[in-house]
Amino acid sequence: MSKIEIKRLTFAYPGQKPLFEQADFNLDSQWHLGLVGRNGRGKTTLLRLLLGQLPYQGSIDQQQQFNYFPQAISDKTQLTDDILLALTHVPQWQIEREFRQLQLTPDLLWQPFVTLSGGEQTKALLAALFVVPGRFPLLDEPTNHLDLRSRQQVAAYLQQKYQGFIVVSHDQSFLNQVTDHTLAIEKNKISCYQGNFAVYQKEKQLSDQFEQAQNDKLKKEISRLRQTAAKKVQWSQSREKDKYGHPQQRGSGAVMDTGFIGARAARTMKRAKQLQRRLSVEVAQKQRLLKNVEQVVPLQMNFQPSRHQQLLNVQQLRLGYQQKWLFKPTSFTLENKQCVALVGPNGSGKTSLIQYLMGQFTGQVQGNVQRPAQLAISYVSQNYEKNQGKLADFAIAQKLDLQVFLNNLHKLGLPRTAFNLRIEDVSMGQRKKVELAKSLSQPAALYVWDEPLNYLDIYNQEQLVQLLHSIRPTLLLIEHDQSFINRVAAQIVSLK
Repeated sequence: MSKIEIKRLTFAYPGQKPLFEQADFNLDSQWHLGLVGRNGRGKTTLLRLLLGQLPYQGSIDQQQQFNYFPQAISDKTQLTDDILLALTHVPQWQIEREFRQLQLTPDLLWQPFVTLSGGEQTKALLAALFVVPGRFPLLDEPTNHLDLRSRQQVAAYLQQKYQGFIVVSHDQSFLNQVTDHTLAIEKNKISCYQGNFAVYQKEKQLSDQFEQAQNDKLKKEISRLRQTAAKKVQWSQSREKDKYGHPQQRGSGAVMDTGFIGARAARTMKRAKQLQRRLSVEVAQKQRLLKNVEQVVPLQMNFQPSRHQQLLNVQQLRLGYQQKWLFKPTSFTLENKQCVALVGPNGSGKTSLIQYLMGQFTGQVQGNVQRPAQLAISYVSQNYEKNQGKLADFAIAQKLDLQVFLNNLHKLGLPRTAFNLRIEDVSMGQRKKVELAKSLSQPAALYVWDEPLNYLDIYNQEQLVQLLHSIRPTLLLIEHDQSFINRVAAQIVSLK
């Protein structure tokens, strides 16, 4: 057991506000840590700081070597065994042991790495990371490319590891299974919680409720102080006029000591300005006390409910290519204002079924699907490279309300400074948000979403959960996050 001590950690990218400022926290090398926080808060940056890849102020003291996942592979055409040997320098039997724990056949070692599926590559690289003793792995999104079954296998593998690690994942169910501590990059600080993501979420919710009440009280006090300061300025300005007397009193025969009045007004003005400065200081102090509260901003959805009670009636449907069927004959119905989740391992035909519904499937079809004529469908695809150009032009081409579209994008976390960029020039995470905001803004009676959570942080996921609970749209969903499925789906259809 050893400690990892971070003291006064400060870091900022050139020309930007600090991501971390005087951060202090201690970690134990045996903890299974989940690293959470909104996109852009610096999760991957923190991992790079721990690895020593970026300059920083402060200190990071550790006795173990940090290792990063996913490892960079320069030549994926090499045999998997050669790649893993170069990464680990351990006997082959130790790698085979890790493979078996991850439900991988050791025969994969003799295949070129490029021929492995995305899930198999992920598992192989995880095996290479954990086979070397005395290391502290940093796992950046290990659930990418994993179907539900593979996620459960990786979760079981990480659960039984004695050594500690830090894992970044947007899969709440996965985090709950594999972590015993949570490191949260929050609005104004980095906090460490004892417990998995569910424990963190509960404690954070209670903390936010208390701090929100404190915030509301402080905001009322700030408003009161500002009103008081404004009144004092107005009052002192009116007294300043007394230096010259009131116009209606001039020539009336009244005798006025303007020198006395002017001196008194000057003293009053000085006291008022001093009071105003003091009140301004109090306002600034109270603003700094506003707490570390994360608020979920509601999204908008242009759902147009159908007058039909049943929108899909799938009867003994199966799809395939060249007489090789992707799944057994499947039947299900999708009722109006209902969410149905399609689940199954990678390659089981989930996306193909959606493509068939969208008129994009080119293979063989048996069975049939009944649905209302002229059904308005909004589709979120896994592949959105076709989304290009300026956002305003894209909105016009997609017949979107530009203001609603941009508002949803901003609420999903796209900064307004990116509104003038071309879609193809922003990150994949931001491009995913463009695809999702497009769907939310389209008028539709049926929404078809193929893995909508990819690239979305836990905050964005909560936005979608609250939206779906509030609007209750008709939704056909493909997703591997079991926690999300359990919260939003009324029916689960398994393709086998």
